[in-house]
Amino acid sequence: MSDQRPRVDVAAASDELLTGLLRQPNGQVSPSVYETGRLVASAPWLAGQDARVAFLTQTQRPDGAWGGPDGYALVPTLSATEAMLATLARPDSVNGVGRVAVAGAVGRGLSRLFEWLHARVHIPIPDMPAIELIVPSLIASINEQLDRCRREPLAGLNRWWAGARLDLPAGMDTARLAGIRARLAAGEGVPDKLVHALEVAGSAARGARGVRPEASGTVGASPAATAAWLGDRAPDAADPSRRYLEQIVARSGGPVPCGLPVTIFEQAWVLSALARAGIVRRRPTRLVASLFSALKENGTPGGAGLPPDADTTAVTLFALAELGVFGDLDCLSGYETPTHFCTWPGEQGASTSVNAHVLEALGSHPATAEKLSRWLREQQRADGSWLDRWHASPYYATACCALALARFGGEGSAAVVRRAVDWVLETQRSDGSWGRWQGTVEETSYAMQVLLATRSTEVGHVDEVGHVDVVAPVAARGYAFIASIDQPDPQPLWHDKDLYAPLAIIRANALAAIHLAQRNPAVADLAQRSRSMQRTSRTA
Repeated sequence: MSDQRPRVDVAAASDELLTGLLRQPNGQVSPSVYETGRLVASAPWLAGQDARVAFLTQTQRPDGAWGGPDGYALVPTLSATEAMLATLARPDSVNGVGRVAVAGAVGRGLSRLFEWLHARVHIPIPDMPAIELIVPSLIASINEQLDRCRREPLAGLNRWWAGARLDLPAGMDTARLAGIRARLAAGEGVPDKLVHALEVAGSAARGARGVRPEASGTVGASPAATAAWLGDRAPDAADPSRRYLEQIVARSGGPVPCGLPVTIFEQAWVLSALARAGIVRRRPTRLVASLFSALKENGTPGGAGLPPDADTTAVTLFALAELGVFGDLDCLSGYETPTHFCTWPGEQGASTSVNAHVLEALGSHPATAEKLSRWLREQQRADGSWLDRWHASPYYATACCALALARFGGEGSAAVVRRAVDWVLETQRSDGSWGRWQGTVEETSYAMQVLLATRSTEVGHVDEVGHVDVVAPVAARGYAFIASIDQPDPQPLWHDKDLYAPLAIIRANALAAIHLAQRNPAVADLAQRSRSMQRTSRTA
């Protein structure tokens, strides 16, 4: 129970977290159904294949789908179903799980996909990286395998599926995918950001001359892209790309994340969260050196194999500045557009969190700060929240925007920040948590930061409109919720090819929220009184 737990030692927990970044420099990321499915399909030779197949069967939902709620299930369900079909088609490939279990998972997955894609159930398509290429690629592969089943029936699979065909979602086509495959087949390259999803190219990805692995062996910081480049036959044991895959698999025994390494992404987000909340007081020399050395003339990527982007660059610059180290801000200039900053040149759409992070990095430049503040204010939704293309939860986007505007947005942003605080106050759940689909530690941490890190006065004082009295008890309930969770199992909420959870970043934001609550007298007092009342009621 929360009242029996000792007060969290934020300083010690933060030191442990930072040490963990150095122990695991590639990053700490949850496994992905999509990415694991791609390895099951394209790299059956890789160690841990039985464990990957078992992971897919064990993570299938009761309704036959895989992945998150809403449209977030489409890509992982396509990937897992296609991978299981490929597994059934390989002689003697089903060992640890069993053919009946695999065939049953395939049938349930196909049933769900036909419901979604034949318009009997509407499924929204989320704004995920490369989704316009991934979905057509997987649907084409599933249809090819079902056509093959008509000629060569698969034992255990219901004959009804033989020759059946999935339709593309409305608004999607295969034109861009065909163009990418043609370019690779001709030995040409593709934009760096597409290498992360090289697996969509199918056979054209195998040994593509226009793609070169990093020194570490990774292709696009992606296990699936690396496996697609290697092909379905085991390379020499000394091959760097094979070693890269084996190192990732060794961490889990089989399943893999969407992206690794994410070294700079993880280090920058962790340090910025801790520094913004005032937790990190001593400069972590090795981590600061790692971030500073990653800054180049055109910015920094999240990790080896990824292209530079404005988001990682801005968060890196901000984290360093909070620790008294100042990088060259000109490395962000290549991402500026007339109205805002793009994640990378040529981006379709725009990201609120990226622009909030750039505002934090360039807040000392008045003209740029006003431009970004104005753009962010225009993106706020009527209810006071923000949405973002890199995260499924509005609490992440709202925290990014509200914190940046509160600090660097000037007086013109005060009302906008106030609406964000009101939205957070109005959306707390009965157990003290916040969340889009359910209450989570991650989203509760963001909500608490909006409440406690955007105030111009200490919580517990009444301002002219009387809002502060409301904030303290709400924040105290959020604090109690986070403190009641021992080892949370984070719900994947971050956008990559699949939803994922960056574990160290989530922990950093939880510590930031706890620290803000503990150092605020009104919130800490309310939380302590609540614990005392609970103890009294149980002993009465």
